Amino acid sequence: MKNAEENWNDNQLEGRNAILEVLKSGRDIEKIMVLKGNTEGTIRRIIAQAKEKGVVIQEVSRQKLDEISQTKNHQGVIAIVSAHNYVEIEDILAIAKEKNEPPFLILLDGITDPHNLGAVLRSAECAGAHGVVIPKRRSVGLNATVGKTSAGAIEYMPVARVTNLARTMEYLKKQGIWLACADMDGVDYFESNLSGAIALVIGSEGEGVSRLIKENCDFTVSIPMYGKISSLNASVAAGLLMYEVVRQRNFSK
Repeated sequence: MKNAEENWNDNQLEGRNAILEVLKSGRDIEKIMVLKGNTEGTIRRIIAQAKEKGVVIQEVSRQKLDEISQTKNHQGVIAIVSAHNYVEIEDILAIAKEKNEPPFLILLDGITDPHNLGAVLRSAECAGAHGVVIPKRRSVGLNATVGKTSAGAIEYMPVARVTNLARTMEYLKKQGIWLACADMDGVDYFESNLSGAIALVIGSEGEGVSRLIKENCDFTVSIPMYGKISSLNASVAAGLLMYEVVRQRNFSK
C-alpha cells in the first residue's frame, strides 16, 4: 500500500495566504482553481492579481476542491504551480556572502511531519536564516501541506536536500561554520555562543537528533523545561533557538 506522501502533488498549493505569497514571488503558476461563486475578500485579491499576471483562473465546485485537496483545508482556492527547486549548499552560503552576514543555517534530522517542516520554514524566513537543509531519507520534502503551513515562506526560504547529512556537516565545518545540536543534555541555549557562523541542528521530538549526527556537531544546546512535559515540538524548539541567534547577533553588542 502506498503511504500518503507518495500521493502528494508537490506542485500544488492550498490556502489563501500561501497563494497570495506565490503570486508575489513571481513563481510560474499553471492555474488557480477557486470555489465557484466565491469572489469576496481575499479571493477577490487573488483573482485580480492572477489576472494581472495572465494566470488561468478556473471556477470549480466545492466537491472538486475537496477531492483534490491534500491539506483538507483549502479555503476555497488551490493553485497548480511550477515545481519547487531545491538549492545546493553552496547557493545558501553564497546568499550569506552576498548579504555580508555570517552564515545562518537550519539542519533538520528526521523531521517527517510536513506541519513541522512548514513551521520551521516560516520561522527561519522571519528570523533571517539563509537556508534550511533536509536529508533525502527519513524526511518529508516540500509539498502542499508544507507550503500551506509555512504561510508562504516556502517561496522565499532556500531549501537544500542532501544525500548525506553527516557529510554535509563536515563540509560546513570546513567553511568555518559551527554546528549546534539541540539536545536535552546540552548547555542552556542562552549560555551558549550562537553569534557567529552557525548551523542549528534540530531533530524530531520523538527521537531527537540521531547519534551519528549528534557526534558530528561541535556542541549541544538545550532549552530548559520547567513543567511536567519533557520536550517541545520540534518547530517550536527550532524557533526559540533561531531567535536566540537573532538576539545574540543584533542585541548583545
